Amino acid sequence: MANKAVCVLKGTGEVTGTVYFEQQGEGAVTVTGEINGLTPGLHGFHVHAFGDNTNGCISAGPHYNPFNKTHGGPDDENRHVGDLGNVTAGSDGVAHISIVDKHLSLTGAYSIIGRTMVIHEKEDDLGKGKNEESLKTGNAGARLACGVIGIAE
Repeated sequence: MANKAVCVLKGTGEVTGTVYFEQQGEGAVTVTGEINGLTPGLHGFHVHAFGDNTNGCISAGPHYNPFNKTHGGPDDENRHVGDLGNVTAGSDGVAHISIVDKHLSLTGAYSIIGRTMVIHEKEDDLGKGKNEESLKTGNAGARLACGVIGIAE
């Protein structure tokens, strides 16, 4: 049986989107969806620690990092669980998401359900920016839109 989750992204500006998550058993999580209203180019895309959006996206806290690692790219062994790298918006401002990630889970102690998905203003440097902020956030900049990941039908 598949476990499914969904996240509706909303921000203070024009950025909106819907992200879908699906996991077969204990396998990798497939992340699909679409984000609209972005500037063309790369944008950091992360799961943040808290499902709290009471003060906008800032209350979602840092990247989800239960194993206390430094920030990295989605293919790095040393990365936050929530580090999904970048999504690319085309000239129409739309990013089509298609990610398969073996670090995410929709079940168990490290489930991302109830946490916040965030799309960022800038490109994530994947921890390779040679400064302290790069190892925390990837220098991805402001949080354009966010939403809490919930259980889907």
